[in-house]
Amino acid sequence: MIKCIIIDDEKLAREILSILILKSEKLVLVEQFSNAIDAMKYLNSNEVDLIFLDIHMPNFSGFDFVQTIKNPPKIILVTVDKNFALDAFNYNCIADYLVKPIEEERFNRAIKRISIKKETPLPTPILPDNSIKEIYVNIDKRLIKIDISTINFIQANGDYILIKTEVNNYTVHTTLKKIEEKLPKSSFIKIHRSYVINVNKIIDIQDSTVLIGKELIPVSKNNRSLLMESINLL
Repeated sequence: MIKCIIIDDEKLAREILSILILKSEKLVLVEQFSNAIDAMKYLNSNEVDLIFLDIHMPNFSGFDFVQTIKNPPKIILVTVDKNFALDAFNYNCIADYLVKPIEEERFNRAIKRISIKKETPLPTPILPDNSIKEIYVNIDKRLIKIDISTINFIQANGDYILIKTEVNNYTVHTTLKKIEEKLPKSSFIKIHRSYVINVNKIIDIQDSTVLIGKELIPVSKNNRSLLMESINLL
C-alpha cells in the first residue's frame, strides 16, 4: 500500500480527495493537513510515500513547501490553476498535476503511474550516443526544442548558461554540468571550466584557443589533451 497525506487549506477539497483515496486499492490515507507547516512537522518524524499538495495556500504555498522539505516523497499537485503546470517540470519529486475539480478517471490515471514507479520500477533505457537528437530547455515558462547538431558551444555565466547555436542564442537557468550530462559525449567535450564545445564545429585550433564560427574559445591546459584526443588528427 502507498501511504499518503493531503495538504490543502480547503476542507471540501480534502474531503473529495479522501473519498477518492478511500476508493483506491493502492492508497491508504494516514493524515491530512490544512496548512503546509503542520505537514512539515509531521514529516519530521513520519515517512509517507505520496503527498497530495495544493499550490495556493495562505502564507506558505505548495511550491514553498516543495523547496523547503528535504528528500521529498512523490508529490501530486492539486490546484484550480492550470498555469503552474510548466513550473512543475522543475521538480523531480512532482509526479503529476491534477486540476480541480478532480475527475475520478484522471485521479486513477495519476495513481496508476505512481503505483508503477513504486511497485515495479523499470530501468531507464541507456540510449546510444548518436540517438540523442535534441534537448528541451525551459525559457520564460516555455519548453523550447534545440536540435543538438546546431549547437556550437555552451558557456557558463554564473547561475545561467548561454547556448550558442548556428542561428539563435538561448540563456537558460541551469549549470554547465547538468547540460553536459545530457549531450552526446562523442560530439561534446569540456575544454574549459566555462565552456563545452561541439567538436564538429571547430574551424581552427591554435595553442590555447579554438575557433568556432567567429568565436575564439579558450582551452585550459588540463583539457587540451582531451581536445586533441577527440579530433581526427593525421
